[in-house]
Amino acid sequence: MPHPDELSVCGSSLSNDREADVEASQSATNYSFTRSARLLTAGDYSEVFKQNKRYSDNYWTILVRRDDLRSPRLGLAIAKKRAKRAVDRNKIKRVAREAFRYQQSTLAGLEMVVMNRDAATKASTADLRASIDALFLKMRAGLRKQPQSRALTESKKAS
Repeated sequence: MPHPDELSVCGSSLSNDREADVEASQSATNYSFTRSARLLTAGDYSEVFKQNKRYSDNYWTILVRRDDLRSPRLGLAIAKKRAKRAVDRNKIKRVAREAFRYQQSTLAGLEMVVMNRDAATKASTADLRASIDALFLKMRAGLRKQPQSRALTESKKAS
């Protein structure tokens, strides 16, 4: 009688399948959206609203605050005024969360609030995703330049 780990189904052994599943799960990048990656309280949101840099296009407005001590965090402020139907609001939130999850490793030290604009309700999912990905890229480029410009302004003030 064969060992239970070596039972075969349609000619393939189950133990080989399990090993392949374990290897695949270990090699996959973690794209989860955990509780620690979210802005949860009103205080978290107000910090971003008080001190931020704004990036926007036709579909999105993203407010970004640098916090180098934390992992990246996302807050969603999807306005019912701008997206009347729940289906539209849910699609907008889903696209924003998905984009954040896939770009999370490149957004270290940033807290952001993503808001929708009027045109977002009529846009396709692909257009929304391309738009928010472009904003994340623009945001990373702009924030890389920010510390240098501060150093220049401080040195000008000193002279």
